[in-house]
Amino acid sequence: MFLSKLDPAWLSRVAPFALYMLFMAAVDLVVQFGPAGLDVRWLYGVKVVLVALLLWTLRKHYVELTKLSLLSLKLWLSAVVIGVLVFIAWINLDAPWMLLGDQSEGFNPGSGLEACLLMATRVMGAALVVPLMEELFWRSFLMRWIQNQNFLKVEPQQVGFIALLVSSVLFAIEHTEWLAGLIAGLAYGLLYIRSGNLWMPIIAHAVTNGILGIWVIYTGNWYYW
Repeated sequence: MFLSKLDPAWLSRVAPFALYMLFMAAVDLVVQFGPAGLDVRWLYGVKVVLVALLLWTLRKHYVELTKLSLLSLKLWLSAVVIGVLVFIAWINLDAPWMLLGDQSEGFNPGSGLEACLLMATRVMGAALVVPLMEELFWRSFLMRWIQNQNFLKVEPQQVGFIALLVSSVLFAIEHTEWLAGLIAGLAYGLLYIRSGNLWMPIIAHAVTNGILGIWVIYTGNWYYW
């Protein structure tokens, strides 16, 4: 009854992100207090599948996602380039003062067939589900909501510097690599503002996460996961 009274415009953008974060917190609790030896690595796949299903269920509310066909080749290429540049920043801005806390051991998939499945799940989730979920929350909702609580009335080009900065800072705090996260938030936000098309930051974000995943697998720097 309570949920039915909430505004579906913001609920549809907040709920998938909230589910993702709550699942992360639940996994941390399982790691700390669950049975010894319990393998929680497969829970990442469960998490992204649940988020993907929720996004699909709420898809009618994402009116900005109808603009994919409006992207020219030039816009596609610019989004890809920004995604690559953010990836380069991400793997280089890792000095201790650029991190919130210590880097953990990360998501180590081990070896063998199981590891291949875990890595494929991780890359697909990070490159396909996470960018859509996060851009709908951080850029489509929160950045415009900071500008005006009636956020659907806010065209991306109307978003001011304060809204861009605040949403980018909060996006940065979500990540261990806070400085890289700040740069990413600013880059994705500016892409949305300049283009007026949410697919631009989604594509850039997907490129960043996809290349990062491949790089992590190649180098074994699991702490980035």
